[in-house]
Amino acid sequence: MADLKWYVIRAVSGQEKKVKSYIENEVIRQKLDEVITQILIPSEKVMELRNGKKVIREKNFFPGYIIVNADLNNGEAFHTIKSVPGVIGFLGANRNSVEKTPVPLRETEINRILGRVDESQDEMMRFETTFLKGEVVKVIDGPFNTFTGAVEEVFDEKRKLNVMVKIFGRNTPLELNYTQVEKLQSVKS
Repeated sequence: MADLKWYVIRAVSGQEKKVKSYIENEVIRQKLDEVITQILIPSEKVMELRNGKKVIREKNFFPGYIIVNADLNNGEAFHTIKSVPGVIGFLGANRNSVEKTPVPLRETEINRILGRVDESQDEMMRFETTFLKGEVVKVIDGPFNTFTGAVEEVFDEKRKLNVMVKIFGRNTPLELNYTQVEKLQSVKS
């Protein structure tokens, strides 16, 4: 029976997906699926506005790190992971000691990481941009499309804003979603 624990792999930043793919291929090729059961890149989906368009992308919680559920007492599993291109090593491995086996994550640490991943999947996605009171924004969606106004209040938890726009020469407050506005480049006078 395998002694499965969660470990953190240090990988070349920006190559996490490639490293994960290499490890998965090696697990299949060497039939190590009982000693390396899960490989995760903790990430979440975030929405950004680029050139007025909504773009969804994946953002890593911990760039340069991958978590793996494995039995590293099995020397073959340890060696397979260490020899994958892009793997720098394990987090918690003491280089100075004779014992090079890394320290596994504590139960509370892995629960916090996995909980955060589950939470972001349940939440659909997070909006990357934050807004500040007083910032000038342009409405890009809804009946007030093309109007500009100043942010009066920000409700990050609901991803909503109160924006003051001029309609027929009068200031009118609007409650808008983050997805309905875009920041205007601030012009210094």
